[in-house]
Amino acid sequence: MRYPPDLLDEIRARLPVSEVVGRRVQLKKAGREWKALSPFNAEKTPSFYVNDQKGFYHCFSSGKHGDIFRFLMETEGVSFPEAVERLAQQAGVALPTPDPADRERETKRAGLVEIVEMAAAFFEAELKGRRGGKARDYLARRGISEALQARFRIGYAPTDRFALRDHLAGKDVPAELMAEAGLLVTGEDVNVPYDRFRDRVMFPIADLRGRVVAFGGRALQADVPAKYLNSPETPLFHKGAMLYNAHTARKAAHDRGTVVAVEGYVDVIAMSATGFPHTVAPLGTALTEDQLALLWRMADEPILCFDGDKAGRRAAFRALDVALPALPVGKSLRFAILPEGQDPDDLARAGGAAAIERVLSAALPLVEVLWARELEAGPTDTPEHRAALERRLFAAVRTIKDETLQRYFREDVETRLSAAFGAVRRGRSGYDGGRGAGQGRGYGGGAGRGGGSRGGRFEERAGARLPSGFRPSPHLLRTRLFTPGEGEAEAPHPREAAILAAFATHPALLEQQADILAELDFASPEATALQRGLVDCAARHDAPTPEVIAARLARAGLSRTLESVYERIVPGLRWISDPLADPLRVEDAVRQAIILHRRAHTLHTELRAAERALADDDSEANLAWLREVRTQLSSLEGAEAQRDDA
Repeated sequence: MRYPPDLLDEIRARLPVSEVVGRRVQLKKAGREWKALSPFNAEKTPSFYVNDQKGFYHCFSSGKHGDIFRFLMETEGVSFPEAVERLAQQAGVALPTPDPADRERETKRAGLVEIVEMAAAFFEAELKGRRGGKARDYLARRGISEALQARFRIGYAPTDRFALRDHLAGKDVPAELMAEAGLLVTGEDVNVPYDRFRDRVMFPIADLRGRVVAFGGRALQADVPAKYLNSPETPLFHKGAMLYNAHTARKAAHDRGTVVAVEGYVDVIAMSATGFPHTVAPLGTALTEDQLALLWRMADEPILCFDGDKAGRRAAFRALDVALPALPVGKSLRFAILPEGQDPDDLARAGGAAAIERVLSAALPLVEVLWARELEAGPTDTPEHRAALERRLFAAVRTIKDETLQRYFREDVETRLSAAFGAVRRGRSGYDGGRGAGQGRGYGGGAGRGGGSRGGRFEERAGARLPSGFRPSPHLLRTRLFTPGEGEAEAPHPREAAILAAFATHPALLEQQADILAELDFASPEATALQRGLVDCAARHDAPTPEVIAARLARAGLSRTLESVYERIVPGLRWISDPLADPLRVEDAVRQAIILHRRAHTLHTELRAAERALADDDSEANLAWLREVRTQLSSLEGAEAQRDDA
């Protein structure tokens, strides 16, 4: 249903933002606004503000912003129509009457929901009754207590072919509606419709509103064709778009900041009972794109927890193929692989919450699992095999739709290939991930920044032998793959020099922003060494003078490096190394320099990726990408030059 703007405005007018937000967040008055600790991030200082006059909330720590509808969607994982319905009810605003066709469909759905609910109650009663003894024994063996049975509304479908049908018929439910709800088996070859579920432990499946809409049944006999049987597709139930336990897990997922997906109903129950209520499961099938979208609505980085066997690994690998094409910026997945031969239920019973927490904490990023999958797919002992590995990896990366995200994945894969195959890989592309030897982050060594020693053409720097007859295009010859390295001098860049000089000269700035300094990536080894020395000074927390900082750097062998830094500051910024300079002016200059530094680092990373893409495929699209990045770098350098001369 579409909601007219005037209706939404009326709901907003009747419900102040502070009233809606205040049900979940403890607000304190702050002038004309309200403030609180962020409901989206853990923090000690309030960064979350509510303004009733303007009708919105804003969270500075997470960047999230919106009105009362958005708040409900963000904090409880509900859809927009559901948020409108709930807030309209609270505000006492009548929603528009749907058209006759919509009203008829809704009435029919409501009738089916009522029928499925009657079936759930029947199964619950049967589990507790005379015929449910075998099912109760099974649940006891699985460690599912009576309290858990009640919490998850577990039931039992009797062996009798017509038990449920006759029960519902006694309540005046037509057989046609029972069949439409997925409770009866019908067809041209079925003379008398009969119960779909027989002699099975029954797990009710609820929608996001908590209404039972379907069932999963676990057979108690070993010789039945299907160990688990789900309801068929119905007007209420679409198996590929729902997750078991999602209606209760979404609030817990919001509170925990993540959601865990396991493979089965009993696994969900065991995880929830052990202290992990933010657990869901797909409904007996491989994870679908719709289910993945639902997981991403609950958390930015869901954890997929698979059984510790070959089937579990295959399930993880299949999930990659679903996730990569659908991967949005800001979302991802992690993969937790259980010990060999165990599922979450086994682990929960054997080791409790601590064992599960260890597995979840060790969950692997998506790119790690992609790398592992392709390594397992074949040997890498010959050039042909390594080429096949590379082709598989990049074929998977190309399925990512967002171009920026695809480029970052491509760069990560390039780095891993370079680390895994060393000089062989660098001889092909001259690329080692953009870091010098010993500077890679967990991926092994490299051959120096840019892929080799400074100077010389590509053939000399990489030690490669180009195929006879190979003639690089004019466009390719102009890239850094075939020309001497630019900007790869050992001495710090003037921008790096200004940043480091400011921290060395102004101890108060160093004390306040040492964590920011520590996170910066510097191209020059000299700059990196000085950065490390300054961070070490800040770690002492003794508020030293500039002279004390200089003496400590001298003891670390960094005196000449510090002198070089002061020498390389551009004339327009020399004032920054004056200990008597205005602290606010220094802080502002450093902040601007860091912004430019981070932007330049990102663009140089993208430039390397564009050059590699052009080397692999001398196409107009890759040439346009390279030109675009170079244009952005030129603009950045021009802006920086104007700033330095100001």
